[in-house]
Amino acid sequence: MKKFFTHFDSPMGALLAIATDDAITDLHVVSGKYVPAMHDDWIDSPSLPVFLQLRQELTEYFVGTRKSFTVKLAPEGTEFQKAAWKALTQIPYGQTRTYGEQAAAIGNPKAVRAIGAANGRNPIGIVVPCHRVIGANGTLTGYAGGLDKKEFLLRLEGIVF
Repeated sequence: MKKFFTHFDSPMGALLAIATDDAITDLHVVSGKYVPAMHDDWIDSPSLPVFLQLRQELTEYFVGTRKSFTVKLAPEGTEFQKAAWKALTQIPYGQTRTYGEQAAAIGNPKAVRAIGAANGRNPIGIVVPCHRVIGANGTLTGYAGGLDKKEFLLRLEGIVF
């Protein structure tokens, strides 16, 4: 399967997006953890339609006019990870959940640590909003893009810590 990539700037710094022909597989803050290494066979394609849509939706999100994303997603992971990431997309804009609440949402309330690990490996940051998950005591915990970026996104959505 062909992979395409592009970089673009955001209020959070440089972002790397990776896609198939028609779906986003990855979106990473370049300065964060778990940013995939570039592959020689990836094609730099900033004008790929799915990237143009992603860029437009992110621009709207960052200026506060977009509350949800419609760009097609195709994250790669285990079935458990995919279930965890799908649950993230059900957390409404401007709201938070705990890891325990997310675990319960996928029908596995004892999988709190596994949920934390899956969220940490969320390949599509911002759009799949793992930034909306907080510790049981209400504190900011873990974010591959950096806690400062997590706080930025939550403040953008009206959540103040």
